[in-house]
Amino acid sequence: MLKINRVAVVLGLLLFVNVSLIAQNSTNSPYTRYGFGSIADRSFGAGRSMGGIGYGLRSSRQINPMNPASYSSMDSLTFLFDAGATIHRSWYDDGLYSQKDINGNFEYAAMQFPLTSQLAMSVGVLPYSHVGYDFYKQTTTSDNLTYAERFKGTGGLNEVYVGLSIDIWKKRLALGANVSYLFGSVNRETQLTSISVYTKNKVNVHNLKYDFGIQYTHPLSKTERLTLGVVYSPKIKLKATAYDLVSSSSDFSSLISGDTVRNHGYDIPNVYGVGLSYTKDNKMILAADVSFQEWSKAQFEGTSKNYKNMLKVALGGEYIPNNFTRSYMKRVRYRAGLHYDNSYLKIDGSSYNEYGATVGMGFPLMDNRSFINASVEYVNVSPESSTLIKEQYLRLTISYTFNEYWFFKRKVD
Repeated sequence: MLKINRVAVVLGLLLFVNVSLIAQNSTNSPYTRYGFGSIADRSFGAGRSMGGIGYGLRSSRQINPMNPASYSSMDSLTFLFDAGATIHRSWYDDGLYSQKDINGNFEYAAMQFPLTSQLAMSVGVLPYSHVGYDFYKQTTTSDNLTYAERFKGTGGLNEVYVGLSIDIWKKRLALGANVSYLFGSVNRETQLTSISVYTKNKVNVHNLKYDFGIQYTHPLSKTERLTLGVVYSPKIKLKATAYDLVSSSSDFSSLISGDTVRNHGYDIPNVYGVGLSYTKDNKMILAADVSFQEWSKAQFEGTSKNYKNMLKVALGGEYIPNNFTRSYMKRVRYRAGLHYDNSYLKIDGSSYNEYGATVGMGFPLMDNRSFINASVEYVNVSPESSTLIKEQYLRLTISYTFNEYWFFKRKVD
């Protein structure tokens, strides 16, 4: 009964985080005005502290949905739960004006448990993309009439996933797959302040999404190993309903025109990823990931002209001074990482690149199995054109990784 109650509590937490993901914005970036917004980081607490790595990460202490083959790394007696939240501090500068914002959100929650000694399962919810912005633009016409446009946007896409992983050869080769329900909405409004004209575009999308992964582990010694991971997510066509409204009132009670379009070309692209990690038990992890997202062959509103392919590279590591000492600070996990990616968006024919650096720590709790993870990430959004906005942000992520023996049968004399 106790185990059933615990599972019910965890499922309740997953539902709570799912509602939180829908209700809140975790960004105020003007670049989320385009496409599906900014693509979310899929890594959880420890991987996020190491630059967002995960494809080659294989650990019995962490949930890693970036590669579903990793689930079977856990032992047959353990239950894992992981949940995280973030706070953003952002700076924007267009050369004339600057702006600062603070945003925050619950990011993800997941649980993982064994089904057999070779088969494990994970269930969770995590964001796919974020949309959130609110800014003004001054425009002067050929008749020297100056008016202001206000642009507002909210929403994003989320995933609820179920994943399975199986060890198929001597704890060295594992396969895995996630099946996700991808859903969400993108809401965009424009206001012409001088003539009281308001336009709204809302797109609701949903469909099933699939992720496949494989990991091969090669032992170097009793405590050292290399793990190679490969992932693939096939392109999907989203089921979509788009609403376009024009009104003379801000609450859209006085419509001038309205239109509804269904299934008009909204895609999620093919994604390919490969990662390599080196692990020395209870001492060190070093890892690198490369991913390629084929956005140039995906559509938004029936066209792919505003998309381009996206490449991301991440490097990271973890170091434990001494995992078997009474000194608390020597048992802390110290983590750091770097990442680079080029945006999938083309804005007036131009784009931008992101450069990020992360530092973090994993604080063990009394049992030395569960952790509080904390990381700080700095990201510089560097536009290719001087006409685009420069953006910088600091992101603080706090997560709780719960690790307990739930399937262990104690003997009673």
